[in-house]
Amino acid sequence: MAPVIKAHEHDVSTAEKRKGKRKAEDLNEDGGDDVLATSIKKRKNKQRVLLLSSRGITHRMRHLMNDLEALLPHVKKDSKLDSKNHLHLLPELADLHSCNNALYFEARRHEDLYLWAAKTPNGPSVKLHVQNVHTMDELKMTGNCLKGSRGIVSFDAAFEETEWGRLTKELFTHIFGVPPQARRAKPFIDHILTFSIVDSKIWFRNFQIVEKDPLQPNGPPEMSLVEIGPRFVLTPIRIFEGAFGGATVFANPEFVSPALVRSSRRKEKGDKYKERKLAQQERAVRQIERKREEDALAVAKVFA
Repeated sequence: MAPVIKAHEHDVSTAEKRKGKRKAEDLNEDGGDDVLATSIKKRKNKQRVLLLSSRGITHRMRHLMNDLEALLPHVKKDSKLDSKNHLHLLPELADLHSCNNALYFEARRHEDLYLWAAKTPNGPSVKLHVQNVHTMDELKMTGNCLKGSRGIVSFDAAFEETEWGRLTKELFTHIFGVPPQARRAKPFIDHILTFSIVDSKIWFRNFQIVEKDPLQPNGPPEMSLVEIGPRFVLTPIRIFEGAFGGATVFANPEFVSPALVRSSRRKEKGDKYKERKLAQQERAVRQIERKREEDALAVAKVFA
């Protein structure tokens, strides 16, 4: 009895296979192109950013990093890098964290902040000087947005006028554009990140998108922007071909190091001090030269 049942099951399975082949052939004859089109998966935006800093950052720099981490849900924060001379290790760290972008904050002299934005592991990378930093807690703006929501990245039209602007725009699009498949991203778009070029510097602002006037909640919808923060200004210094190094693609001739600016200010103060001391010496010499000789009929000699 058992061999008869096995033979019957074998016949049923072969018949089902033949029916499946016929259906596949009918699909290939009728709508083969549609099946191929649906089988090809859409290209996913897999952008992940490694965020870390060097040692020696101040509280303001640390709060700026925390604000950027809250704005970008696809960011992975790492511990501080011990040495500033081993930037070639950063692409390896990004690879270990499965990241293809990197934001590295480099602090010098506990007062100068530099930002490295790079595509890892092959580049390019941009070195920028960060100025006029104002964090969210410091500004206390009225704007607000959902933590983890995706933001619209907006660029000024001036980015298309120069080659370094176009390259920086493409790099910032990969870094600040949150992919929809990010693990911590939420399916909402309620704020906008703006990058504007003024005086050859990049100004960053973050605004909330308000669809209705809070004073008239039942009124007609009116789109407006309310600033959230943070805000800072970036001065491009150099663009390198590789990640954190390589051949120089662009160098900003107008950039002056902040250490050189402070040195020139100290020199000006030193020159003022030197001029004041020389004036005092000249006055003392004039007083000696203009001093009169004592007269024979002076009171001190007559009544001595």
